[in-house]
Amino acid sequence: MSGTTTISFTDRAKEMVQAFVAGDDDQRLRIRVGGPTTAPTFDLTLVTPSEQEADEQEVDAGGVRVLVREKDVPTLDGASVDYVERVNESGFEVRPAEGAVPASRAAASAPTGPIADRVREVLDGQVNPAIAAHGGLISLVDVEDTDIYVEMSGGCQGCALSRMTLRQGVERMLREAVPELTAVHDITDHASGENPYM
Repeated sequence: MSGTTTISFTDRAKEMVQAFVAGDDDQRLRIRVGGPTTAPTFDLTLVTPSEQEADEQEVDAGGVRVLVREKDVPTLDGASVDYVERVNESGFEVRPAEGAVPASRAAASAPTGPIADRVREVLDGQVNPAIAAHGGLISLVDVEDTDIYVEMSGGCQGCALSRMTLRQGVERMLREAVPELTAVHDITDHASGENPYM
């Protein structure tokens, strides 16, 4: 894998990794892929070689030693890593190569299981009928352990109040019905909403 998988780091990202490593050249940067196919999430952590797991291999990313799981290669091959600083947030940002799709999720269909069923029950029975008057719809896209990923469409996509609707209304209802939920992630591309309810 190390001969064929390529991950590039911007100069700024390399500087920040070196700052976090603080001279301990024995550290590796583990990159894990999670979340749904439409909006993968990336978890970056520093680990020692002894923490390398059986399904991970090391990739030399231009001087940064990265640990990647075999199943994450389709998403990470050709990816670039940058360190970004924006208003109220800073951190590493992984940008997959154009067209990269997690292999394990490439053929993913609607999520199934007890959590997915109960979440869909709340969305279909309580949430969507309430927001239908505004032309909105919230769909369950993926379930990963006890995290769920939802997408807003119609009048909710791009609506200025969508975040408040999700956090103060929808998430509260979901947590009451499914107490084991640990996180509700909105993967909506709000910038491309064409008919937001205002």
